[in-house]
Amino acid sequence: MTDFLTTPSSLTEHTIQREGCMVHYWLAGPEDRPLVVMMHGATMDHRMFNAQVDALLPNYRVLVWDARGHGKSLPNLADITLETYARDMLAILDELGADEVVAMGQSMGGYITQKLYQIAPERIQAMVQIGTTPIAKAYSPLEIWTLKFTMPLFNIMPYGMFKSMVANATAITPEVKAYAVDAVNQIPHDEFLRVWKTITLAIDSKGMPDFKIKVPLLLMHGDHDKTGTIKRDMPKWPEIDPQVEYHVVPDAGHNANQDNPEVTNTLLLDFFKRHVG
Repeated sequence: MTDFLTTPSSLTEHTIQREGCMVHYWLAGPEDRPLVVMMHGATMDHRMFNAQVDALLPNYRVLVWDARGHGKSLPNLADITLETYARDMLAILDELGADEVVAMGQSMGGYITQKLYQIAPERIQAMVQIGTTPIAKAYSPLEIWTLKFTMPLFNIMPYGMFKSMVANATAITPEVKAYAVDAVNQIPHDEFLRVWKTITLAIDSKGMPDFKIKVPLLLMHGDHDKTGTIKRDMPKWPEIDPQVEYHVVPDAGHNANQDNPEVTNTLLLDFFKRHVG
């Protein structure tokens, strides 16, 4: 059983000063192997990929982080957009001299990887999306209103109640629920609202019809994922990017890579073998 409450000893912690925030990231693996960058979902942190770190080492170099406003990347004193997150990661990659990477994101981290590809497609060799939706899609006014309505709701909801809701919504296994509570406990309520505002601005009614992902793309979500429109929209993603590979992870919720790391890692390693090397 994977320990999600501590950082693997194989990882070395680094920091980079960005506008308004000291961003923390962790690195491991041989420098001559492809770099796999893994970006967590909202309210989570770098530990959500512990099972993938163990599986990918020593055949790949791995990087995980605490996105600004999460984990150890607090306090964050600057406004946040998806582009803010993407540019933070680009600064890390520049510092490492990493010209091309595999970008992997879960939930909000999936939005960030898509934005990263939009800004710098030449830096992305392949992409993995777990429990997220395409930012290129045009969403209905009702879907947008429903997402934005959560802002005032989360503003008045007791934070303790919210933390329990996050744990139950993101995972089905007790150990992952415990991790989710531990991760969200690090984030002040006001900072969470700023992060969530970023998510509400990630989709709109126009979409991006010209935005296409032209690198190998692996999609997966848990069979028990009830978050947003993920179970509806991920199977339709090939209508936007026809080259994608789509899988449903059994016995898993929103944090599918944690609830069922065995199936997730099998899919990842097979995909990497065929498309990354």
